[in-house]
Amino acid sequence: METYGRFLFEFLHQFFSGFLEIFGGLWGGILSIFNIPEYYYIIQHYANDFKKSEWLLTGLAIICMVVVIGAIAGIVAFFLKRHMRWRKKILDQEELLKQIDSLNEQVEGLVDEKMKLLSMKAPDLGINPGLNSSSATRNISSSGSVVGVPTGVAGTLTAGGSSRVYAGLGGGGGGANAENDEEQIDPNSQSRFSKLSYIDQQFAKYKQKDYHNSFTLPEFCYMFRNFAASKLKLYYSEKMIRLFVSAIASTKLVILQGISGTGKTSISLAWGNFVKHPSCVASVQPSWRDRTDIFGYLNEFTKKFNETDFLAYLYEAGYTDEIYTVILDEMNLARVEYYFAEMLSILEMHSTKDWKIEVVQSSWPTDPKKLIRGKLQIPPNAWYIGTINNDDSTFMVTDKVYDRAMPIDINEKGIAFEPDQVDAIDVNYSYLNGLFDKAMSDYAISPATLKKIDDMDNYTIKHFRVAFGNRIVKHMRKFVPVYVGCGGDEIEAVDYFMAKKVLRKFEALNLALIRDEIDGYIEFLDKNFGKGKMNECIEFLLRLKKMS
Repeated sequence: METYGRFLFEFLHQFFSGFLEIFGGLWGGILSIFNIPEYYYIIQHYANDFKKSEWLLTGLAIICMVVVIGAIAGIVAFFLKRHMRWRKKILDQEELLKQIDSLNEQVEGLVDEKMKLLSMKAPDLGINPGLNSSSATRNISSSGSVVGVPTGVAGTLTAGGSSRVYAGLGGGGGGANAENDEEQIDPNSQSRFSKLSYIDQQFAKYKQKDYHNSFTLPEFCYMFRNFAASKLKLYYSEKMIRLFVSAIASTKLVILQGISGTGKTSISLAWGNFVKHPSCVASVQPSWRDRTDIFGYLNEFTKKFNETDFLAYLYEAGYTDEIYTVILDEMNLARVEYYFAEMLSILEMHSTKDWKIEVVQSSWPTDPKKLIRGKLQIPPNAWYIGTINNDDSTFMVTDKVYDRAMPIDINEKGIAFEPDQVDAIDVNYSYLNGLFDKAMSDYAISPATLKKIDDMDNYTIKHFRVAFGNRIVKHMRKFVPVYVGCGGDEIEAVDYFMAKKVLRKFEALNLALIRDEIDGYIEFLDKNFGKGKMNECIEFLLRLKKMS
């Protein structure tokens, strides 16, 4: 055994001594590389025999050695850093997977708990008690959550002498198709449109009344101005009233813009009170993104449609020949071309019969009477008035919107005057629209003015590369005659229209490039229309020149 012990010691000593020599040799090599005294000794040994050129070569050799050592150290550090980064990434992924597993377990537990609660509350929610858990899970995931009634501005609608108050116009959620789940819902149980069905009940025996209207456009403007002043203490100039009425005649979308507190919303509310049909106010929210924000949406879970005041107001308008007004308060808090896109397209269609919007993709027997195949006929007796405050909290209104609307600037408070006492009047849409048509016939833009407008168009294209477009010309042929019919001047109407609809496009141009053209354009306007006749256009051009 003693012999074997010596054998084992020598045998293992031979093995481990090899490891010691490996590490000893590596460490010895490192020490040898950085053995500065040895380098110094070698240099001293040969120093007496070196020439100047040899000393130079020695310095270069030393520099090369330092560079090589630095490069080796850099390479080693790079690979160490890369290894550590890779290792950290692996550890982070492992930790993330652990967290995901934990969350999945929590979600499964919450879903099980929710299914238990839903099974107990199914009768209260109007859900088929026989709905299995998988179907319920599908409905929850399709809508994202259980959605309640939207909140927002409260509105009151009237019909047949009775009034009713609806929940406010609220934010959206995705409208959706109920076709996949119709077999699980009894459509005959109750209507999914509670507000619209209630309107059907209120108007079941409604008959159009005789309005006996006989006023003219100047009288109409006079009554509106004095009503606002005497009843509401709101003072507007005769020109402002003419502009407002002419804008309504030219398009269904009117934009009132200017600084805060000048009466943009007030004149819209006064208009609704004057025609004895209060306006519906929709306070635009920054979160609005699509049409569901103004029309509402189908709750896929409850199978009920969350109706907004906007939808209910338009639906009621379809029953009457009265004048309805929707106010999009601070309409540019969100992008108008997003949430109002469908309405912009519909209102551009030539025939009002084509003014239809799809509310739901499927129809039920219990749906409201005027909801045909899930589509609502947009009534022609409704107008949409948007108010705009141009500040840092709002979005810029695009040309797409401006081209389809008639903008009116309200930047000054009206001057108080002693008004005549005027009450609200009963007026129907057909009569008012007839007055507009008569004005367009009686006060059509004169050939001489049309020639001046054509010259202005050619000048604008040549010098600024901005054209009018057919849509703008169409609006102008309505706006100008109605303005004249209200007691205004033809050139004054053309001046205002061109400033707000055409020259406004200059704001998108490079002001530095058009600066030199502005003076020539002002001279052209004075020569073509008469000195000082195009004040609105000239003031706008001078303001642009000052900005440049």
